[in-house]
Amino acid sequence: MSNGNGNGSDTPQYDVVIVGAGVSGNLIAKQLGLAGKKVLILEAGPAVPDSREQYMENFYLALAKTPESPYPSLAGRIGPGVGTLPNPSEIPTPRATVLSIGAPPDVSHLIQSETAGVSGTTPDNQPEVRQLQFSSTYDRIGGGTAWHWLGSVPRLVPHDLTMKTTYGVFYDWPIEYSEMQTLWGLAESEIGVAASVTQQVPLQAAIGMVYPPGYEYPMGPIPSSVVDQTVSNGVSGMSVPGEGSEGGKEYSVFVTNTPAGRNSEPYQDRRVCAGNTNCIPICPIQAKWDPTVTLGDALNTGNVTVSYQSVAVNIAVDGNNVTQVDYLKWSYDDKGNLQSTPASVTGKIYVSACHAIENAKLLLLSNDQKGIANKSDQVGRNLMDHVLYLAWALAPSQVWGYRGPLATGGIESLRDGEFRTNRAAFRMEIGNEGWNFACGDPYTTTLDFVTGSNGSQLNSGPTRLGGTALVNTLNDRLTRQFRFGLLLEQAPQADNRVTIDQNNTDGLKIPRPHVDYGFDKYTLEGFRVAAETCSAIFQQMGAQEFTQPTVNPYPKDKYPDGKTMGPGDFNYEKKMYHMYGAGHIMGTHRMGTDPCTSVVDATQKSHDVQNLWIVGSGSFPTVATANPTLTIMALAFKSAEAIKAALGA
Repeated sequence: MSNGNGNGSDTPQYDVVIVGAGVSGNLIAKQLGLAGKKVLILEAGPAVPDSREQYMENFYLALAKTPESPYPSLAGRIGPGVGTLPNPSEIPTPRATVLSIGAPPDVSHLIQSETAGVSGTTPDNQPEVRQLQFSSTYDRIGGGTAWHWLGSVPRLVPHDLTMKTTYGVFYDWPIEYSEMQTLWGLAESEIGVAASVTQQVPLQAAIGMVYPPGYEYPMGPIPSSVVDQTVSNGVSGMSVPGEGSEGGKEYSVFVTNTPAGRNSEPYQDRRVCAGNTNCIPICPIQAKWDPTVTLGDALNTGNVTVSYQSVAVNIAVDGNNVTQVDYLKWSYDDKGNLQSTPASVTGKIYVSACHAIENAKLLLLSNDQKGIANKSDQVGRNLMDHVLYLAWALAPSQVWGYRGPLATGGIESLRDGEFRTNRAAFRMEIGNEGWNFACGDPYTTTLDFVTGSNGSQLNSGPTRLGGTALVNTLNDRLTRQFRFGLLLEQAPQADNRVTIDQNNTDGLKIPRPHVDYGFDKYTLEGFRVAAETCSAIFQQMGAQEFTQPTVNPYPKDKYPDGKTMGPGDFNYEKKMYHMYGAGHIMGTHRMGTDPCTSVVDATQKSHDVQNLWIVGSGSFPTVATANPTLTIMALAFKSAEAIKAALGA
């Protein structure tokens, strides 16, 4: 392979080589560029256009408004939502998509076991570790998954970092909460977080949420929606009981404004949020921060270079040090044929920042597929997500959804408590988009009343309407819709893991990732309580619940009561549930102090390879209870400082 240095010598042209132009990679590149260090970013996907008009057009034309729908699946040659999904074996940067969940290898980038989707109980009716379809997705373009992130940036709570010490489960993080407070502040300034410390004060007593004295967010909060206000009024004075050893303890239920990674005032030369409800998959005016903002700052230092369409295939290690990164530079010729050229690049320090799943894949592929940085045997293991429970209802009066950012408030007061000894905690997101997530509304309900169908469950007659009757009915139903999305902790399990699949490759002949995934009782118990809590809140509010426990049925798989089971469906304690992936993919290269049980240290430097940092949400020892982007960026600041120190800056 060619050297890629461009200077005809063995002296590295770059101080640091980073694989991946996402949240971590771009932030680390910016910090190093500001320090005068020469940085190369290898980005697997195509360059991000200067204008997002093409992405918006893709979104508008896509039949399925999925998180991936605006973004090119074939280097911009074929947009999503047109015809069939591309075959991952034929394209250079295949990615997991919502439409490919549970699909066979000729459709899905992620290969999953044939038993995925099957769940049950042991003969004595005890829950077993279930094999389920992993239901989260990610992109492989500049900026990656964070193009279609929601923009919610709550901080972790103190006990999230001390689960082993406090509750006797899982692992402690190798970093103090006080240091994280400083790092979160840096991240909030980088993103431009809209929030109010004063509005978060009620959470101090409830879950221990604290801020450094005098701290203020970069800008004031995004206004609460009518949906938020309605839920807040509806749960006023409500509490839910603790369980088991907690005796008569009660946990207060109340709504707080959610810190948002979008502008409530002009910031970073970006506009103020205009209330578009399609934050997922794309903010049309870039009021919401995404990693391309930070990448632009990195490039403006004059010290950072990006090589697009460059897929890393090997991190070469000699002894305890990386010597080079080998990659394939791909393109399409005039006839549309995929072609690639091998190349290599050297640096003093290397950073793998290409997503929790892709990081694991790259580490396992390296060293002739013997793997690197894996003396602990933890690379790829402990794959986690925020398991998402979705519940929806009709409010007794209008709440006026379908406007504003997707989420502006939530119930955070149930994120911590003694119950975490036995079951998962969760944070409750209040959705502003009616039943769009739940059943594809407003389209589904509209078609129901026009055609006499009942996909939304709101036309049980069934009735066919037109004219004024149709308008009045839709105005009544659609304006009362709201939903909760609950992000549950998931236990880190060694058998939930990413490996490489030798039998299924992509268009560059690189083995694709294989995923094994399931739940244990800790997570399942959290799911049970999440469902019960939502139903209790709906009842308290006088709202009519319409939550359905199953979607996408497969006739071949049967529940005990004869109903069909689909991907993400499972039966626990004789009740059906459906889980969604939150897209918060974590684990696979856990950080810790012990090289025998973790992959990286507190700065995200490999325990085994001295000049290699492995960064991102894969480093999280636990999923905790907050959306991960803020903490990903906070840890990237810490990594950048460690790398600068290693370079003698």
